[in-house]
Amino acid sequence: MKKFLLLIAIILLIPLNGFCADNVIPQNVSLKNTNTFGLYQAPDKLTLYEQPSEESHIVHSITFSGGKIFPPEIKADDLFVVFIPSKNLGLLAVSDETEEWVQVIYNNSTGAKGWLKKDDDPYRFMTWVMFYNMYGRKYGLKLLKQAPDSAKDLHTGTDDKSQVVDTINMPQKINLTVIKGNWALVSVYDIDRVPKTGYIRWRSDNGVKYYFPDIK
Repeated sequence: MKKFLLLIAIILLIPLNGFCADNVIPQNVSLKNTNTFGLYQAPDKLTLYEQPSEESHIVHSITFSGGKIFPPEIKADDLFVVFIPSKNLGLLAVSDETEEWVQVIYNNSTGAKGWLKKDDDPYRFMTWVMFYNMYGRKYGLKLLKQAPDSAKDLHTGTDDKSQVVDTINMPQKINLTVIKGNWALVSVYDIDRVPKTGYIRWRSDNGVKYYFPDIK
């Protein structure tokens, strides 16, 4: 009888742990602005200009190191889309781009923007598809809290009208295979450990994200 009660307790606890783990994105992630081109890996020192020219007015100067941001009144959630202090990694939302400059959002709450001169590293700027293909394929995806129930449907193709072959319930792991437009081909290991494969909508047509790379 004791073994039976212990087994019931374990079964009841597993879904709870799965639910908590799959609804919390690790580190700091801010997706308040949806109409953006991609992300830019911030250098340690940001000098932001009003226009894409070093002769233009400087709208902000920001530095960050070891998880600390200066000026200290700037919050990580407002400045970065992704911030991982342990890796000193900060990714900024890009709203426009020229050959030598990117326009970034430096306050996600107000939408304030500034122009940042690119450096010689061509891999600092990533479109959203490049970012998902790089980080999503490496770490897998996480379902965001605000995602609608329809985002859990696994389709046979990249169309809302395509057949739904399964539904994601409490995913333990979502492996990304490839991004196709607003859709992603994934393999899912749900709470029942039965693998499921199909296409999910990783973002809406107007850029709202439903899934995000589970960066660690």
